[in-house]
Amino acid sequence: MKIEFAPLNIPLRRRLETAAVLQWLFSFLALAQFLLAAFVLLMLSHWWTVALLYAGWLWLDWDTPCSGGRRSQWVRSWRVWDYFRDYFPLTLIKTVNLDSKKNYIFGFHPHGVLVAGGFGNFCTEATGFSRQFPGLKSHLLMLPFWFRVPFFRDYIMCGGLVSSSKSSLSYLISRPEGGNVAVVAVGGAPEALDARPGALTLQILNRKGFIKLALKHGAQLVPVFSFGENELFDQMQNPSGSPLRRLQNRLQTIMGVALPLFHARGVFQYSFGLIPYRKPINTVVGKPIAVVQTPGPSSGDIDSLHRVYLQSLTELFEEHKQNYGLRPEEHLTFI
Repeated sequence: MKIEFAPLNIPLRRRLETAAVLQWLFSFLALAQFLLAAFVLLMLSHWWTVALLYAGWLWLDWDTPCSGGRRSQWVRSWRVWDYFRDYFPLTLIKTVNLDSKKNYIFGFHPHGVLVAGGFGNFCTEATGFSRQFPGLKSHLLMLPFWFRVPFFRDYIMCGGLVSSSKSSLSYLISRPEGGNVAVVAVGGAPEALDARPGALTLQILNRKGFIKLALKHGAQLVPVFSFGENELFDQMQNPSGSPLRRLQNRLQTIMGVALPLFHARGVFQYSFGLIPYRKPINTVVGKPIAVVQTPGPSSGDIDSLHRVYLQSLTELFEEHKQNYGLRPEEHLTFI
């Protein structure tokens, strides 16, 4: 394989953009393991009292990820996120105003490998979420497992990440005064295993839990499509039924997280590595679907609203796809 090296005269701005994405990648792939090891070493050192005090704090703070988290506007506004945004670049597109006195569930599609658009738009202020949607606070839901890791949990909560448990979502969308946005990557870990350039298949037909909770609490549903999300990484071929896919599915069942074998470019060359490609991500926030609160929704209520949601998502995609490089004959597939 011929290696294509990056030129030496790359502007400083672009180098800083790459560095910002590199630290984000490290945070997703290795920071939790690093901080867990640091906590164990702290317990075994002369500083064990510090670790013990933190353990006490962790016990007292255990339910915070399921109770709205602990956002930090300062962390969300770090300059590093501006460089992260400009690397791709990343853009948040609002189609309508949203009433800040209501609660919302944003259904985010597609999941992609690492939900880069979801993180950049809803866990930072780089694309101006608070400016575009005044009075609303965004919270991206993440697997509960990650909120059990010492120190790491505190860092990710600063961006607005919260547990994806049922109780966590219910807490957000039942706020009496409104103003909460719960961002749910509906396809979840299984969809990440199919995230590769050109993929337009969404795992959604059997995902109705967020629909049920929207009905139960009267939260408005908003489809969100992130054009370019699947273009950031290539992935090893793992068709359904292949030995690799069976292994990935098995590991996902055991661990609860997907393990896509992805690759893209490197820091100093463009031929291989884990850094995402510089591909634009355009995240379009659609129109809200009015939901009538139904404390005990029937399966018929859920199925009916689910069909409305799928129709709204399809219309959002079809309306905007040609603006972001897709051909008229390209359509979404739901499984």
